[in-house]
Amino acid sequence: MNLHVWWLFAATVFAVSIIPGPNVLLVMTHGARFGMRRAFATVAGSVCALVLMMAVSAAGLGVFLKAWPRLFDALRFVGAGYLVWLGIANWRAKASAVESCESRDGSGGARGALFRSGFIVAGSNPKGIFFAAALLPESIDATRPVLPQFAMLVSTFAVIEVACYAMYGGLGARIGDRLRSVAVARAFNRLTGGVFVGFGAMMALLRH
Repeated sequence: MNLHVWWLFAATVFAVSIIPGPNVLLVMTHGARFGMRRAFATVAGSVCALVLMMAVSAAGLGVFLKAWPRLFDALRFVGAGYLVWLGIANWRAKASAVESCESRDGSGGARGALFRSGFIVAGSNPKGIFFAAALLPESIDATRPVLPQFAMLVSTFAVIEVACYAMYGGLGARIGDRLRSVAVARAFNRLTGGVFVGFGAMMALLRH
């Protein structure tokens, strides 16, 4: 693989990953509620889903989704519904003062549930498959062995995603340290709930 192509791939992934979206908001919210150590389970779920989507795209299923718009619509409506559900749950969450980082890292927020949330939010957006389908073929040299190149690109993608999510999760944990009053916690719940619902509405209106 040409080094210039790899740098271009890495720069493109970074530019897309650094822009806040549903995955980022979820990681930030979990960082604020449960602390960064537990929020890493959300990061792991999101990254696993995205890597799986890259593999699906490499298998040519992005073309399949384009050919079957009803399947695309089903995926995006599932994702939109889940985001709206998260938004309503956040909005209605009990507005109690958030505990310290030490307490949040030591209790609450089962890692399995956080992992599943991250996986579902990332994996239910079919646009990720099309992003990979557009980017991967342009980055792989067909005259050289494909598998090592694919492994390099996926590893690069995963490292950049983890770094960006860790940054936002850390920011969320810092925000959590300031949610010490019921009024502030209520405002945070409603703000994030409203944004989740907004993301859900946007996903429902997506067209491929």
